[in-house]
Amino acid sequence: MGPLSARLLMERGRPKTDRLGKIRSLDLSGLKLLSEHLDPKLLSRLKKLQELDLSNNQLETLPANLGLSHLRILRCANNQLGDVTALSQFPQLEELSLEGNPFLTVSDNLKVSFLLPKLRKVNGKDASSTSSQVENLNRELTSRVTAHWEKFMASLSPEEGAEKAQEDFVRSAVRDVHYGPESLSEFTQWRVRMISEELVASGGTQMHEADIPEKSLKATAAQEPGARPVASKRPDDVPLSLSPSKRVCTSPPAQVEGHPMGSGGSQPAPKLEPLHFLQCHSKNDSPQDLETQLWACAFEPAWNEGHTRATSQTVATCGGEAVCVIDCQTGIVLHKYKAPGEEFFSVAWTALTVVTQAGHKRRWSILAAAGLRGQVRLLHVRAGFCCGVIRAHKKAIATLCFSPTHETHLFTASYDKRIILWDIGVPDQDYNFQASQLLTLDTTSTPLRLCPVASCPDAYLLAGCEAGCCCWNVRLDQPQKRRVCEVEFVFSEGSEASGQRVDGLAFVNEDVVASKGSDLGTICLWSWSQTWLGRGSRSTVPVVVLARLQWSPTELAYFSLSTCPDEGIVLCGDEEGSVWIYDVRHVLTQQPPLPAAPQAPTQILKWPQPRALSQTVSKTMVNTVVANPTFTYLTALTDSNIVAIWKRC
Repeated sequence: MGPLSARLLMERGRPKTDRLGKIRSLDLSGLKLLSEHLDPKLLSRLKKLQELDLSNNQLETLPANLGLSHLRILRCANNQLGDVTALSQFPQLEELSLEGNPFLTVSDNLKVSFLLPKLRKVNGKDASSTSSQVENLNRELTSRVTAHWEKFMASLSPEEGAEKAQEDFVRSAVRDVHYGPESLSEFTQWRVRMISEELVASGGTQMHEADIPEKSLKATAAQEPGARPVASKRPDDVPLSLSPSKRVCTSPPAQVEGHPMGSGGSQPAPKLEPLHFLQCHSKNDSPQDLETQLWACAFEPAWNEGHTRATSQTVATCGGEAVCVIDCQTGIVLHKYKAPGEEFFSVAWTALTVVTQAGHKRRWSILAAAGLRGQVRLLHVRAGFCCGVIRAHKKAIATLCFSPTHETHLFTASYDKRIILWDIGVPDQDYNFQASQLLTLDTTSTPLRLCPVASCPDAYLLAGCEAGCCCWNVRLDQPQKRRVCEVEFVFSEGSEASGQRVDGLAFVNEDVVASKGSDLGTICLWSWSQTWLGRGSRSTVPVVVLARLQWSPTELAYFSLSTCPDEGIVLCGDEEGSVWIYDVRHVLTQQPPLPAAPQAPTQILKWPQPRALSQTVSKTMVNTVVANPTFTYLTALTDSNIVAIWKRC
């Protein structure tokens, strides 16, 4: 398609007319238009245009001076747009469609909300929730920039020139003022620059909330029911239209049990405080839903190695028919993906390098989610859409994990008693995945947890199963594409040693494995290298136990444990809503013989009993608990549709 012509516009415009100035609706979709084909001189003649469809073209940018000041509806789905700032030229815009633009991110969604104060719908959904997030971010950023201004001005010497000082202030604000998750850094830095420049232009006059663009009262008061920071039992007659201030969840300080200095002379116990309680997986977005069980969560890895703020604070959670991506600092649900009829059991992250149609390389964070239907959904989180589905198993998928060394290799474990290694590949120019099956590993019972061996992840895979802990050879340089368990690990001697459920499994460091389920009320720490060294030719091998940790005496199963290797910490929830925390660095250095009694936890975080609307969630079960690598944030998932987030003080 070449440049647009007046004749084409009149052919595709409505109402039918021979004058461009009378066209109110124009459909330019599916014409393979490039950005340079949008001639501002021609399009600016559409003085009364209110609706424009540019979907299914090849637009990378929108010209900044189209002159369509009366435009109310704009459709730009399925293009190659990478920036949204040009949308500010449409101040009357009420409806916008940007679906299928894979290079737009969550930050761009927030920019859209800020730039278009009259916007009511984005991608067919109510825009008020994003508007509320933008206002909260603006308020916090304005406060931080103002505080930075006061500190900056106080540090200036009298001889420094005002103009240079102002330039230095803007640069320092963009560099030093941070708030929110790394995934929103593009938006926050953009706003920090704007706020600091406005502050300089006003001579340092204090900015007020009135300076923040506002939408209607109705829009600012409304929030998406599935993404509000509330976790409480509510009476049936409580309406969903409560003001945000009445829905704020408060909680008392977390109760802590254990030794303040840690058990057995370890490092001081980390101090954590409850930060957010979210009810974001509700079925049909019902605030009365305190029954949806939440099963798995995973922090997004900090892909930007060497970045000063590379600590991940973005966590993915799954349960019921929803997968949520949450910023732990602010409690904002950055993205929510729903699959009606699905029940998600597991999530896992990877990062892929994708080449665009224009030849540019982009780094994508991909979240894999799977569950009851036996399908793996590959979610491009920052762009906010599902870009692939793998029909992996005929039965439900219990868990999945990516290889730590091959970004496209994904293990899926199913109730069909199979573990499959997939190569999900890299999406093509149409953003479609073509997954291929590399290995099939047969199990004798349902695999519950997967764990590539830390010291040799390309060679061996551990799995905690309903009937024990098994190990497979997963080397791809060997011809067999279907393999059976090579070794079963047992945790005690005798005829009853095998066949015991292992429902928790994770490496504490390169050698030490933490596992749970084989012995009631304990977590076992054992050495992979010493166990493997003593294997010989046996197919059933007792593990070399390094220590046992005291845990809940409950007979209930499927409380998943996790580890924080950089901090030497093991975590596990229980049936009372508590989080058990173990600093095991001292345990791993102690000399034999082992203590007869299991080691006590460093501390136990008691359920904080969050409150909202004078109601209390007094009891729950914590199915899984995970911390980010620096142990700054801790996320616990419950069987009562509550995501609980703690922050290290």
